[in-house]
Amino acid sequence: MRTPLSFSLLAAALLAAPSSAQRALPVPDAAARANQDKLIDAATRDSAAWDRLALLADTFGNRPSGSKRLEDALDWILVQMKKDGLDNVHAESVMVPHWERGAESAVLLEPRRDTLAMLGLGKSVGTPPNGITAPVLVVKDFADLRAHAAEAKGKIVLFDFPFDTAKAPFAAYGEAVQYRGEGADSAMRFGAVAMLVRSVTPVSLRTPHTGALRYGDSTKRIPAAALSIEDAMMLHRMQARGQKIVLTLKMGARHLPFARSRNIVAEVRGTDRPEEVVIVSGHIDSWDVGQGAMDDGGGAVAAWEAVRLIKQLGIKPRRTIRVVLWTNEESGLAGGRAYAAAHKSELNDIVLAFESDNGVFMPSGIDVAGGDSLIPALKRVIEPLARIGVTTVTPGESEADVSPMFAAGVPVGSIVTDGSKYFWYHHTRADTPDKLDPVPMARCVATLAAVAYGAAW
Repeated sequence: MRTPLSFSLLAAALLAAPSSAQRALPVPDAAARANQDKLIDAATRDSAAWDRLALLADTFGNRPSGSKRLEDALDWILVQMKKDGLDNVHAESVMVPHWERGAESAVLLEPRRDTLAMLGLGKSVGTPPNGITAPVLVVKDFADLRAHAAEAKGKIVLFDFPFDTAKAPFAAYGEAVQYRGEGADSAMRFGAVAMLVRSVTPVSLRTPHTGALRYGDSTKRIPAAALSIEDAMMLHRMQARGQKIVLTLKMGARHLPFARSRNIVAEVRGTDRPEEVVIVSGHIDSWDVGQGAMDDGGGAVAAWEAVRLIKQLGIKPRRTIRVVLWTNEESGLAGGRAYAAAHKSELNDIVLAFESDNGVFMPSGIDVAGGDSLIPALKRVIEPLARIGVTTVTPGESEADVSPMFAAGVPVGSIVTDGSKYFWYHHTRADTPDKLDPVPMARCVATLAAVAYGAAW
């Protein structure tokens, strides 16, 4: 998923990177349009994509980086891709960070005893075995923390920053997620002993949301966790009344040695210009809660299904269409970085790198970054998709895993989907297959298949 954190890291590289020569896309002729129609019909005919996603998610569950569950899922995918008859099915080795949550809890001691709904933030350090017991200081934002800097020493600082429901979901997320990402370091600088953050979501049924934090260069690090909206608001109300708040935070989080994982790659080989490549992709790793169905099992399976349908229908693109299932998007982008490095000499031959990582909800269009000259041609490419509601091509931003290629000048794209419910389930125990509907997912598959074939035609 695109995040402000990812792109700020890439800005300098992007300015300095040489731009790949953008390949001209031909206008699809009648035969190409007929093949696109076949792909749309096949993708929307049944619930095959959702069925495969549910099988993956139910069989293997969540798939955190470095875990056996992730590697077992990758083994299964390789077998299934070969059964699908895809070309050049293989894995590409990647060393990935390995963080484990361990046992964790947040127990309110004053003004009354209660167990709070919490999830440790990804990559956080743990607490001592007996936990950290300390008073709580609730602040709204970084400015509020600075204003109360003298009170922060020895406290557990809670950032109670709300998700702005008046704004578009991804814009609101971009504002709120900075407290998850940077809050621990900010609180530590003022002497806090731990950091809590209000979950980055507009909706909650006491469902806390995890996600990665970022530590700076300091050797001192404090543990950090997310609270549910309800519990964060309760603590804020208690403080406003002048009540003393004390809690015990226990986190068994630990960092293990880097582990070996894999990106999974398969193709439909091009007939005339096989060295030129169109990529469709999604990330197969997930956080260690829920089943990783929405983020991003759905996107990964949709990309896989798009390429499977092209192969199954015997459609032969002129350029190669390649599906890549990325590893380690959630806690490091090791898969995307490793792929860009290993394929550095081939990046000029990548026509377009698509990633689906915003939930396979109802699609309405596509967006493109770094490929403005491709937009007019892509508008022609998507014309057959109008009958399923996909009608727009707009300038956008890079998704996370393809961002290393984007920094090297490769045009990238993604599906524009209905994001109204994405952050309801994002990084929670509620990220399960039932949150996705087979019909929108099938339309996402149709979009990926039609766009990939149109760009590879």
